[in-house]
Amino acid sequence: RLGSMADSNDCGTLPALSGVSAEVLPDKDKIYFNDYSTLIQQQGMLQDTVRTSIYQFAILENGLDFAGKSVLDVGAGTGILSFFAARAGASRVYAVEASGMARNAEKLAAANGFDDVVQVINKRVEAVHLDEKVDVLISEPLGIALVNERMLESYLAARDQLLKPGGKLFPDFACMYVAPFSDDALYNEQVAKTTFWSQNSFYGFNLNCLREEALAFYFSQPVVGPVSPQSLLAAPVVKQFNFNTLTIPELKKFTIPFQFCMGGMSMLHGFALWFDCRFPGSQRHIYLSTAPHEPLTHWYQVRALLRSPIPVGQDHVIVGELQFEANEARGYNIGVKCHNANTGMSAENTVITQCALHHFQYTSQTSSGMYNQPAAAPQPQPAAYLNAGSPSDSNSTQSATDKI
Repeated sequence: RLGSMADSNDCGTLPALSGVSAEVLPDKDKIYFNDYSTLIQQQGMLQDTVRTSIYQFAILENGLDFAGKSVLDVGAGTGILSFFAARAGASRVYAVEASGMARNAEKLAAANGFDDVVQVINKRVEAVHLDEKVDVLISEPLGIALVNERMLESYLAARDQLLKPGGKLFPDFACMYVAPFSDDALYNEQVAKTTFWSQNSFYGFNLNCLREEALAFYFSQPVVGPVSPQSLLAAPVVKQFNFNTLTIPELKKFTIPFQFCMGGMSMLHGFALWFDCRFPGSQRHIYLSTAPHEPLTHWYQVRALLRSPIPVGQDHVIVGELQFEANEARGYNIGVKCHNANTGMSAENTVITQCALHHFQYTSQTSSGMYNQPAAAPQPQPAAYLNAGSPSDSNSTQSATDKI
């Protein structure tokens, strides 16, 4: 899944850390591509049976969209999606892979008898020029919280440069969900990590002056891991992403406003994020979901913690927003702001994602809240999924009024 991101020097990108200029940051593109050039990284994605199976279903159950068609696989990795397309009857498949994994994709194509159909191209997709525009784009450009790693920018660049007018994208639509959560154990564990820097006699020296800096660092990291549905305090809000019309600048900077009505007394520790996406087959629409109530994937879910939790009560209204701005580390700076409209208490934080995330291990992922939340009342589904059925049907969402 390694096409490349669009030019990181244009407007809308930020340094990965406040006060650090892009010039002194590591070469994140090099780290990113080197990471995905390893067999162990590719194995981890292939062994995500939800991910790989859903892509197989989307392609093979919609053979009419591939039979006799030209296909381009953006960020092909080992070429698994290209092989699905070839098996579905594609006349030509261009497997574009920017990393050294392209060599292994060629070996696999030959070993499986697809080398007459699948052409591996070892370039960034932005540098690819073909004699034809293709009928179908396939890709797995999805990161944690949908947008991390910024692979979607390459997917959109391929759409603009290499897809025929009216051609199909697999996937063509996605939704990002945001919901408030409560988890005392997780919050306390983050705070406890800073106790090392609270020492006033470490080999005779006082380290306490660095505790605030350590606290800021730990709370700037996203928590990647499974989220218990019981820890969620309200039905999620949703942001829609239409890959048919979405532009790269719209992807680099966007806001998700929210308003949640609390179901009972608890502590609001932050916000959980996940996504689903659609494959628009002419024979059958297929959906991939990373929701907390669905089978776990290698994307897990993501939590953005508040530095200071907010007490909430029955029917309290929490308003605020998440502001996403692309950074130079192939991630996003996520500004979190929220306000309890009933008490006036506010909290905010900035969470920084990047291609090489700090995957902290937690002794406990969730803990019971102070109040067992009643089931949220059913809410309208995102308009794009109404006719086809969303993978989040079993987890009601608030109305989607904000699309990009």
